Amino acid sequence: MLKLEARPQPSRLMSGLSPLLALAITVLIGVGLFLILGKDPLRGLQMFFVEPVKSLYALSELSIKATPLILIALGLAVCFRSNVWNIGAEGQFVVGALAGGWVAMQAGPHLAWMGRGIVAAILLAGVLGGMAWAAIVAWLRDRFNANEILVSLMLVYVAAMVLNYLVYGPWKDPQGYNFPQTINFLPESRIPRLVPGLRAHIGTLIALVAVGAFWVFLFRTYRGFAQQVGGLAPLAARYAGFSSRSALWTALLLSGGMAGLAGALEAAGPLGQLTPYVPVGYGFAAIIVAFVGRLHPVGIVLSGILMSMFYIGGELAQSRMALPKSITGVFQGLLLFTLLACDTLIHYRLRWQRRAAAAKGA
Repeated sequence: MLKLEARPQPSRLMSGLSPLLALAITVLIGVGLFLILGKDPLRGLQMFFVEPVKSLYALSELSIKATPLILIALGLAVCFRSNVWNIGAEGQFVVGALAGGWVAMQAGPHLAWMGRGIVAAILLAGVLGGMAWAAIVAWLRDRFNANEILVSLMLVYVAAMVLNYLVYGPWKDPQGYNFPQTINFLPESRIPRLVPGLRAHIGTLIALVAVGAFWVFLFRTYRGFAQQVGGLAPLAARYAGFSSRSALWTALLLSGGMAGLAGALEAAGPLGQLTPYVPVGYGFAAIIVAFVGRLHPVGIVLSGILMSMFYIGGELAQSRMALPKSITGVFQGLLLFTLLACDTLIHYRLRWQRRAAAAKGA
């Protein structure tokens, strides 16, 4: 029989192989699901792993999905490394979209002097909006020791209700045939595209710059070192003089700012207006992206691309294979749970033990 045996020290090899093993198991389970549903498993896997990368247009769409996931996951990685559990990045994403969208709606003759600089103002507003929403969580945790998991999660629903109120009420387009949506943003307030004819925009470049910046912050700065020590060993951090309060605010403000930036890019990029459908689950999916990427900026890029393939593959499977929309969430959940299971092998190893010897040992 197989038995889990504690390792004398965590395995660095399994730490790297665990995400790959989890992906392989997810694919195998996915094949079983396709067979159960009466679908061709090879065609199903093609929808998820081939179609999203088969052409320049497909890669452009992949970048649209990956950019917000990577940005949000970078901020969450700082939080989780600091032992601060921000589960409400979706709400910060929505508020960032609201703040950036509001600035975008002001574009017109009275802001003509800003030119394309309005785009920078939109992104800055998104960052500040996300930071302000995350600051509520930080203040309640700092002042009243409120649980940041519950507070940040509940604020997601508050943000969604604020969005609905605005697009159904004060911000509704008077010429929008009573649809719950704002006006279409003017061309000068839209995020510039990288290639004419494709939807990929400069947010992809911003995300790559952010990856480098967060790598430097986490692994090459004193502040980043303090954040990680506080998360791994709070007592040691306190003894070294690192402020847990400062770590809390730094983590949440960074995380909220990145989620808000992603929201502003989404609103002024592919959407081009605000609707009730701004929250699509990027804030929650980014939690999986952060952990599959091992809370490392480079790993987050790879896991963000993988999660984007799940999003696009789910949409293609829905339209071309008549599979339910929830198939995307199924694959995301499978990846997370198999990763948690495979991570057991970092601290334990499997040993084959004969049944007789096992009974004798018992």
